[in-house]
Amino acid sequence: MMTADPQDMSDYKHTLNLPETEFPMRGMLPKREPARVAQWQEMDLYHRLREARRGRESFVLHDGPPYANGSIHIGHALNKILKDIIVKSKNLAGFDAPYVPGWDCHGLPIEHKVETTHGKHLAPEQARALCREYAAEQIDGQRESFIRLGVIGDWERPYRTMDFVNEAGEIRALADLVEGGYVFKGLKPVNWCFDCGSALAEAEVEYADKQSDAIDVAFPCAEDDKLAAAFGLTELPKPTAVVIWTTTPWTIPANQALNVHPEFTYALVDVGERLLLLAEELVESCLERFGLEGNIIATAAGERLELIEFAHPFYERRAPVFLADYVEVEEGSTGIVHSAPVHGVDDFESCRRYGIEFDDFISVVKGDGVYVDDLPFFSGQSIWKANLQIVAKLDEVDALLAHHTITHSYMHCWRHKTPVIYRATAQWFVGMDMIGQDGLSLRDKALAGVESTAFTPAWGKARLHAMIANRPDWCISRQRNWGVPIPFFLHQRTGELHPRTVELMEEVAKRVEREGIDAWFRLDPAELLGEEAGEYEKVTDTLDVWFDSGTTHRHVMRGSHPMGHDQGPRADLYLEGSDQHRGWFHSSLLTGSAIDGHPPYRQLLTHGFTVDEKGRKQSKSLGNVVAPQDVMDKLGADILRLWVASTDYSGEMAVSDQILKRTADVYRRIRNTSRFLLANLNGFDPERDALAFDDMLALDRWVVDRAGQLQARIQRAYEEYRFLDVYQQVHGFCARELGGFYLDVIKDRQYTTQVDSVARRSAQTALYHVVQALVRWIAPILSFTAEEIYEHIPGQRGDSVLLEEYYDGLGTLEESAELGREFWERVLNVKQAVNKCLEDARNAKVIKGNLAAEVTLYVDDELRETLSRLGDELRFVMLTSEVHLAPLADGGDAEATELEGLKVAVAASEYRKCERCWHHREDVGQHAGHEDLCGRCISNLPEGPGETRHYA
Repeated sequence: MMTADPQDMSDYKHTLNLPETEFPMRGMLPKREPARVAQWQEMDLYHRLREARRGRESFVLHDGPPYANGSIHIGHALNKILKDIIVKSKNLAGFDAPYVPGWDCHGLPIEHKVETTHGKHLAPEQARALCREYAAEQIDGQRESFIRLGVIGDWERPYRTMDFVNEAGEIRALADLVEGGYVFKGLKPVNWCFDCGSALAEAEVEYADKQSDAIDVAFPCAEDDKLAAAFGLTELPKPTAVVIWTTTPWTIPANQALNVHPEFTYALVDVGERLLLLAEELVESCLERFGLEGNIIATAAGERLELIEFAHPFYERRAPVFLADYVEVEEGSTGIVHSAPVHGVDDFESCRRYGIEFDDFISVVKGDGVYVDDLPFFSGQSIWKANLQIVAKLDEVDALLAHHTITHSYMHCWRHKTPVIYRATAQWFVGMDMIGQDGLSLRDKALAGVESTAFTPAWGKARLHAMIANRPDWCISRQRNWGVPIPFFLHQRTGELHPRTVELMEEVAKRVEREGIDAWFRLDPAELLGEEAGEYEKVTDTLDVWFDSGTTHRHVMRGSHPMGHDQGPRADLYLEGSDQHRGWFHSSLLTGSAIDGHPPYRQLLTHGFTVDEKGRKQSKSLGNVVAPQDVMDKLGADILRLWVASTDYSGEMAVSDQILKRTADVYRRIRNTSRFLLANLNGFDPERDALAFDDMLALDRWVVDRAGQLQARIQRAYEEYRFLDVYQQVHGFCARELGGFYLDVIKDRQYTTQVDSVARRSAQTALYHVVQALVRWIAPILSFTAEEIYEHIPGQRGDSVLLEEYYDGLGTLEESAELGREFWERVLNVKQAVNKCLEDARNAKVIKGNLAAEVTLYVDDELRETLSRLGDELRFVMLTSEVHLAPLADGGDAEATELEGLKVAVAASEYRKCERCWHHREDVGQHAGHEDLCGRCISNLPEGPGETRHYA
């Protein structure tokens, strides 16, 4: 029924129970949410929650620290909202679920920002002070944005990796790895950025297209007799050269060897003036590329070429052939790889395997990307600019067989977006295959840790496993100012660590805990080493920032913010973007496995990245950037939170203004449904007016039972982090069971029956139970709106919905109930079919409104048996003035429906409309003194005997 126009029924309006609530129709979220944030802060909601859950089973989500640099973007918002939904849902389920936010504070981006602002020639201590100040400012700005998103946590006491206690804890974590036998100093190729002037972690490297000079280079044979014998020849008939292909001409000056595959077949090809050595499989394509013709005169297996020497094209140096399984015969190559061990991991390992010592490695590129001063032909030149000069030199000495430009995927620094190289430098490493004191390698322990971890989505397991199985040793040292130091003392003659290194590191940690990392850089070695100080050199390297965040399980969960479970600090969940399989998940797994023998987490959850509705990455140039601050200012944080819940986070997550507007439409559905529930609780006191479940009308029992079923599904969905399911279940319940059925049906009963009638109180009891449950279901997602709804629910309540647990007042229909779940599901389906027919009749001008209609339902025997149970109350369910049941066979021209066994005929009622309930009834006008009312409404007047309802 619809609310009557006061002019139509001025005499009877006061007899109706019209809906009324102070809960506003419009959310006005941008205006109301900041006040709600202030309220939560004033009441110290986070610590109230911790106190309320004290002693309960714990659930720990350990926060992966965002970097303290710049305003938050949509990815930050997505990440923090997902975490907040999980933590709130766990608290809702009764767990003691703390949330300690954190920040990653050291590292190059902050140092670079300070250098850009204040210059590059700052004193190290001044630079560190400015970095600390800048990071603190950035944290304050990001924290306000996260709080504005409605994220509840220990914002007054977050963890920061730059806090002295955490800097000290990180040194202690490094000491644990040293004591475990996993740390060593070595010369190895590492990712090196010339702009950073430092080594990069794997996670700091990204791939982008780059144009490179691809060249084929001839290395003349220096041992003709050995090469002839390898091919079964008595001698070489012509000068002979082996041909390599490379896209890095700048590495040719550092060449020290050549690699062939032992099992490939290689050919000597006569091309006229000389013989060329190529992989047999590639001879034809190579000759075409060289613009030459030739024929094969002999072949040999690669293993027969081992240790035969060739001459460098333009230096007085020889390159022996080493066997290597990593050589490939891919299109465009020659099947022979030139080896510059200081510029390639495989090259490095190959040369080491053949006995080339570190001191014999040829390193000609400085940290700024310039060749060393004593390099013939190219000294003092940038390697990138020298590429073409090297090509020209090769051409000059008749060693260049082909040259062209290619575009290929190449390593770039994720900060500077400039190409990086492999460069062998003396660095500190965590050894993946070093056997620790427990007799196990770190790689084996980490792989076992992957197996023991639950992954959401499941594909993350294979990805992380592959990364651990194939990764090189972890370079943990950097050559920067703003970072936690590697507090080692090295013997000046032997280069060995001080025998008391672990003990000394604890002494350093104590100082850092009091004074910060400057304590190490200011330290006079004599303070710790006494008379030995002159024999030792103090290391000035700093730790990779992935070591900072990767050890937070040690210096946060075991240190500054103790939390977790037995057997070492172990979080229930780590949650980050899918890139963190190679970042925080990865470094945490390695350090946790080394320190505690297991990962610091039981489960990993990864989410995808945000794109626009066309699947494009967000960028300013495309104009498709969605800033969370703008969304909160225009639509409100709850819309952003609902978007997160409504999106499948396992893949790319599309967001745009249009998508958010559609999300706002769904929000309005949920809000309007909640408002209807509250408005119809007007005058209801649950302590005084609520009915027992068994005393409620059948339809009311059904909707409460339905809410109970739904709550069980929602609980499971939250437990399994299926927030899209929660969104769909809640939206579906509001749209179908409530908005499309129950709330429509009970309007007449709510408005027209007497104030204290069982019919009305039964419906209100059901509405009360439903809104109590609903407000909790949406609280982890729509936190602001849920709090607003909660404040308008009648009766006793707590100070915040976020302090509540799942509602336990929902009754359950017995399986044997006469009007049970299956019955009402069939009735609901019939009503939806009838609604469609009524809509068609309105559009055809057969009726003006549903209550102006009477319908005949032509039904099969089964449907007749179902619907007839409702008796005359069937018309209230169908929302028409009259319903007739007739055999399906009599349906004739009646409108067929999608529901099997049902046809519907709609006709305009021939009776007058009751001005109070709007039903068209035969007896309207037949009651003296109430000519405009039907008999049912007369009985429902305050002085009347009241109406009895049984079902609906």
